[in-house]
Amino acid sequence: MRTIRFPHPLVLLVGFIMLAMLLSYVLPAGEFARHPDAATGRDVVVAGSYHRVAPTPVSPLQALVAIPKGMAEAASVIFLVFLAGGAFTVVDQTGALRRGVDWLLGKFRGREAAVIPIIALLFATMGALENMQEEIIPLVPVLLILMRRIGYPPLTAVAVSLGSAAVGAAFSPLNPFQVGIAQKLAQLPLLSGGGFRLAFLALALAIWIAGLLRFAQKNRVLPEAADATVDTAGAGRHGLVLLLLLLTFSYFTYGVLKLGWDFEQMAALFFTLGVVAGLVGGLGLTGTAEGFIAGFRDIAFSALLIGFARAIFVVLEQGHIVDTIVQSLSAPLAHLPVTLSALGMMGLHTALHLPVPSVSGQAVLTMPLLVPLSDLIGLPRQVTVLAYQYGAGLCELLTPTNGALMAMLVACGVRFDQWWKFVFPLYLALLAVGITAVIIGIAVGLK
Repeated sequence: MRTIRFPHPLVLLVGFIMLAMLLSYVLPAGEFARHPDAATGRDVVVAGSYHRVAPTPVSPLQALVAIPKGMAEAASVIFLVFLAGGAFTVVDQTGALRRGVDWLLGKFRGREAAVIPIIALLFATMGALENMQEEIIPLVPVLLILMRRIGYPPLTAVAVSLGSAAVGAAFSPLNPFQVGIAQKLAQLPLLSGGGFRLAFLALALAIWIAGLLRFAQKNRVLPEAADATVDTAGAGRHGLVLLLLLLTFSYFTYGVLKLGWDFEQMAALFFTLGVVAGLVGGLGLTGTAEGFIAGFRDIAFSALLIGFARAIFVVLEQGHIVDTIVQSLSAPLAHLPVTLSALGMMGLHTALHLPVPSVSGQAVLTMPLLVPLSDLIGLPRQVTVLAYQYGAGLCELLTPTNGALMAMLVACGVRFDQWWKFVFPLYLALLAVGITAVIIGIAVGLK
């Protein structure tokens, strides 16, 4: 009996682009009025302003042109992946990463399974703090080295990093790109309901890490032996490179959280890391340049998949059907009882995250519509934000229009059907946690 396998990631994304094109012929074109919002600095929709507009079906040629347009719109993310990927290849070629992994495993000898929760909590924290996703892709070399040395399959590299970050972001009490924007749009104090969210974040991470450990142990193979050819005389250089790596991540965190960095500043920082690490690590100018080129080559397909994923939204926007989808999905919620309406909002956000893969963009699109509806039916606004967080945020774990996820899977050599087989049961368990939080939030009147 043949098992069903997902198509190649590139085939899958091009298929979604073509589907979006066909939908532009089937669905009526429409849009909401929008106005600038001082609290978020973004254009937000005006509730009740949906209206039909002249049809703008997307031709096959326009759909194909949307691919380079999607790459152009995602250029800052793509260049971050290229420059950071090149930088980490340079760091890897100095031998410092392997020495660092050897040191880490030496400290945890006989307790290698403890490495998984530690790394998962680190990435979950970054997800909760700044919605880390694309920034993880260049870390593939060190993650794969670590997992192979422990004996875990490549899928664990995706799950322990991007998966943990997505769970941390979805249940975060302070993620500025998810709960932060949603609370501003709902006119709620920032960090309100933080204790409630933290409790469910802890539960969600416990479920995720337990499932990840179970998979890792079940699929463990003979660990990859340490590379005996590593130059033991270069310990000093390796130590300096690892220190440089630590300082870079510290400054990266500071820049994102305190200086409001965007992808361009991150890319510049990682490029600087690669240059300095190559020189300090003894590669020289030519060796450093060749390391960057090797990194560009290895990461190219993963980086470009982000642009293909973005092209889907470009086609939907050109067809003026994004707002039509939102209107058709949200309108029936007004006629449901309060609890069912809240759970319906979770379903709405889950369904919308396929055509609208940006969590911040989804907040700007939906919250101005759902907050007045919540007031009308007596649903606490804080619960409306929870429904958005859990519905959209958890969908990051499995939607093929999440460019970062697709790129990470390709970089680690993991098929999408393999990922789905692993993640879907955990997704359902986490969704149950989110549903429980929403129901309890309604019961206690969460403010």
